[in-house]
Amino acid sequence: MGWLILLMAVVLLSVAVVTRNLLLHQAESSAVAALEQEAREFSGVAASGVDRATGQPFGSVRELLRNHLQRQYPDDDEVIVGVVRNGAAREVLRQEREAPMRLYDRPELLDPILAATSTSGSIGTAAGEMRWVKVTATGPAGQGAEGIFVVGYFIDRDRAEVHRTIRTLGLVSLLGLILTAGASWLVAGRILAPVRLARAAAAHITEHDFTRRVPVEGNDEFAALAEQFNAMLERLEKAFATQREFLDDAGHELRTPITIIRGHLELLDPVNDDPDERLAAVRVCTDELDRMSRIVDDLLLLAKAERPDFVQLKPVEVAELTSDIYAKIRALGDRRWRLESIGEGRVMLDEQRVTQAVVQLAHNAVQHTETDGEILLGSSVYRGWASFWIADRGPGVSQEDAAVIFDRFARGSNAKRTSGGAGLGLAIVQAIARAHHGGVRLVPTSGGGATFGLELPARGEGVQ
Repeated sequence: MGWLILLMAVVLLSVAVVTRNLLLHQAESSAVAALEQEAREFSGVAASGVDRATGQPFGSVRELLRNHLQRQYPDDDEVIVGVVRNGAAREVLRQEREAPMRLYDRPELLDPILAATSTSGSIGTAAGEMRWVKVTATGPAGQGAEGIFVVGYFIDRDRAEVHRTIRTLGLVSLLGLILTAGASWLVAGRILAPVRLARAAAAHITEHDFTRRVPVEGNDEFAALAEQFNAMLERLEKAFATQREFLDDAGHELRTPITIIRGHLELLDPVNDDPDERLAAVRVCTDELDRMSRIVDDLLLLAKAERPDFVQLKPVEVAELTSDIYAKIRALGDRRWRLESIGEGRVMLDEQRVTQAVVQLAHNAVQHTETDGEILLGSSVYRGWASFWIADRGPGVSQEDAAVIFDRFARGSNAKRTSGGAGLGLAIVQAIARAHHGGVRLVPTSGGGATFGLELPARGEGVQ
């Protein structure tokens, strides 16, 4: 607001300065025009030498000057005199009117004008600066008299009027500036009230309290800002809650193998060392350490999924990728593997990450189907999307499990789906899909079971 008021002050000052200069220039031009007009009129009358009222020639230069002075109606700022000189004799003629100054009675002013070699000039007087112009005329031949017509214009009176106008303009501008500053202060306070509320809310937010919200009033930009601020707080609250749950679940998952390892190590008898017992304990500890290692690797992978370089996109043939994945998943278990569909097209994706996600889906299908059960792999490229899916004929996924099955450390409630894993597999699949700006879909398989599919945006050649 301060910068705005300063800008307005500069603009108003500039307007006042420009207006003053224009008015002064106009006053100067008006004075010059008035003097030139008076001089032209006298020159015209003197050149004709004829009285316009009677049509008769003037008998003398004195008659010319007196007749012309009687017919002139000068402005309030003008003074007109006529001077007749005949040798050393001089007669000053004047108008019968009230003039700004009695120039005819001021020889100290009139004499320098008459003696000047130029026909125009300026002289200082008690009434201010006077611009003057003089025109010389001669009488009939043989008379020897010379007439001088002098016109003076007191320009300081016009300048004083300009200065009064500028002072009035300055006072009005200052009053307007003060009123504008007060109004701006009030309006800015009302406009910035949501910002102050947002600042106060931000000041009260801690990592343990995200319940503070900014009141939303109206439908302007600040209301939209308050809504976005509240939405950001909700996302932060949810993110921190998810983080706390994640840390609690991770601690719980890692605590279990640690407890098992400690228990088996404590049961070992260093005195009566039974080789079979020792081998069994080592085998259990090794299995638990492997499980801890898998959990840590999965957690690191999920942490990397938040980085922008998690996926490296490059052109990939969907058909070749599908064939490679099919060759890899057939070694996961003794199942009836079938390639249901192969997509055609060259799209931009991370081949290794997509393979990792599909293999993880296939691994889940193996764990939740019986030996010699049927598992299908398929892919397609259609309407700007590339899809990869795994379908099984297992027990399927309940509606309750479908809502949380992609969360970290979440496991299905079906007993057959309990496999000793940490519950991070589907979370990793979803992270890979989201890194491609896609998603994961879960639909029931026709005839029983479940179908998990990756839906990825297809950008590249051969995309329909």
